[in-house]
Amino acid sequence: MFAKRKSRIVCDVNDTTEAVAAASALEIDPRIAVHPTMLADGRELIYFDDADTALTGERAVDSRTLDPRPATAEMRQDLLTGEWVSIAAARQNRVVLPPANLDPLAPQSPGNPSEIPGDYDVAVFENRSPSFGPSLAEPGAPSALASLREVGLERTHTSVGRCEVVCFSPEHEGSFGTQTVSRARTVIEAWAQRTAALSALPGVEQVFPFENRGREIGVTLGHPHGQIYAYPYVTPRTERLLASIDAYGPGLFADLVERERSGPRVLLTGEHWTAFVPFAARWPIEVHLLPHRHVPDLAATTLVERDELASLYLRLLRGIDLLYATPTPYIAAWHQAPVRERRDDVRLMLALTSPRRAADKLKFLAGSEAAMGAWIGDVTPEAQAEALRTAIGRVTV
Repeated sequence: MFAKRKSRIVCDVNDTTEAVAAASALEIDPRIAVHPTMLADGRELIYFDDADTALTGERAVDSRTLDPRPATAEMRQDLLTGEWVSIAAARQNRVVLPPANLDPLAPQSPGNPSEIPGDYDVAVFENRSPSFGPSLAEPGAPSALASLREVGLERTHTSVGRCEVVCFSPEHEGSFGTQTVSRARTVIEAWAQRTAALSALPGVEQVFPFENRGREIGVTLGHPHGQIYAYPYVTPRTERLLASIDAYGPGLFADLVERERSGPRVLLTGEHWTAFVPFAARWPIEVHLLPHRHVPDLAATTLVERDELASLYLRLLRGIDLLYATPTPYIAAWHQAPVRERRDDVRLMLALTSPRRAADKLKFLAGSEAAMGAWIGDVTPEAQAEALRTAIGRVTV
């Protein structure tokens, strides 16, 4: 279990120097208690208690008898793009849209042997069927980044890393946007602490917290939750961003935030964060949220920045849900800097996207987008920004 108080880091693996340096700025909120434990098959489970929790510090023990964990998946390289694909066949067995009485993310009960032994506010645990991990690189081994960026025929690599589930609430239904401000703050604290912990694992090169919301997105559990992936490589999306920074210059994010904060597409702005519809939005609903100062990841944010983010992010999500009479499906993706490189260039950014282009219509990725990556926008970003501002104006948090 990773733990830190100001300047001391303790980790259950031998950390690499670079990863520890990346995590060293983490400031932990003393109002939010953290309780680490283990599940019956040895997976890590961490409880994060709200600042105003009604729970005691005691936690139930997971007494289930579980099958051994699946073997770590294998990555294969696509020769045509250089991208890596993790072939994780064990994921075929995961639960799909279970009834409330068999919710695997609800607290365990006599009729529901779920993944979490007892009641909780926020819980984080290792995925039973991960896309990456549970194996890690050898402690102290040199980074594999340079090798992974090479291209060759039928190249393979073990899918080392970690995949975690972040449960926002013990309730069966909901999303991040349905939580209280206190609960939202707890989730953000969990993201920050887990980003630091996962960044310290051997072989991890990038950490990605995200939430998929809605069946239209492909969600298989209605329980309010997100995930965190710790990749053994720098993702293709970030590689393209690095190329743009090289072409534009190291001030890309500073210039972007300055321009958008004074432009026509701003949705919300606070002392530390601004949300806006991007100039070249691909999706019918697309919002970017960035900090005003440069921070590479959530672990580098201050407590004050996380406090503001909790209420501002809730206003944004609830406003998006007020665009139409029914909740809007989305992917909320926290793009963070790579663990070992370009941390002074890549700024933390939320990219929230939804395929919903009307109350009863979705944008499907057809020939041009899916096959060629050549996007066609259905709504002007300025018009969508105006609609979102109107909806957000009706929100109270």
